[in-house]
Amino acid sequence: MAKTATLKRPAKAASKVALKPAKAAAKMAAKAAAKPAKSNYVLDDQIGFILRQVWQRHTMIFARDIGSNLTPTQWAALSKLVETGPCSQNQLGRLTAMDVATIKGVIDRLTARGLTETSADPQDGRRLLVSLTRAGQQLAEKTAPLALAISKETLAPLDAKERETLLGLWSWLR
Repeated sequence: MAKTATLKRPAKAASKVALKPAKAAAKMAAKAAAKPAKSNYVLDDQIGFILRQVWQRHTMIFARDIGSNLTPTQWAALSKLVETGPCSQNQLGRLTAMDVATIKGVIDRLTARGLTETSADPQDGRRLLVSLTRAGQQLAEKTAPLALAISKETLAPLDAKERETLLGLWSWLR
């Protein structure tokens, strides 16, 4: 019996030795798979990332110069109402690139502050028109020069021709 046991041990030891290189190879393969593959995608070169950084810089300038009482989306609604006059909330959302929920929240907050009001549309009684109140009109008139200065500062690293080119190209991307 001892002989049989001795014969089995070397066979087991040999199989263990054979498994060790296989396990090592599997571990190396797992490590290689865990390493990120080299990619041509560089985040810093991507338009979305660059736009987000520019937007962050712009909103920082906006907050510094206009303050926290008016957000960029609220300003967009006020300034568009100056341009168009009264319009439906839905139309205002389309004109300012805001979804239904966002424009509703914006108008609710502006109305609560007495800057906008709603009234029945004389051509369609089912629809409400959003318009500026006197206070909203005054705030828009006071804020417009600041907003122009903010846009100018955001684009300040560019010369006049570069600004014109950039804004023209971005218009194509809308």
